Amino acid sequence: MTVYSSILLFYGVMTVIGFVSMWRDKRQAKQRAWRTPEATLLTIAFLGGALGTLLAMQLVRHKTRTAKFQLFVPLAILLHATVWILWLRS
Repeated sequence: MTVYSSILLFYGVMTVIGFVSMWRDKRQAKQRAWRTPEATLLTIAFLGGALGTLLAMQLVRHKTRTAKFQLFVPLAILLHATVWILWLRS
């Protein structure tokens, strides 16, 4: 497995984790059960799951009005895209 395919696999897994974490938190909120802390959800986004987190925000309609998520999830995507671009150009 090449470095690129390993990184793509990592981002794919993190995207799924980001989406499932947001979906599960939304479901828990509806059931008034234990919730995933916002810091955990944002950490998942910054560790590579930002795309899944953003997709879940839109598709599941979760955390769409929370200012932290409106700011930091797109910022995480931008940060990862910038790192990728800089790395690929070097």
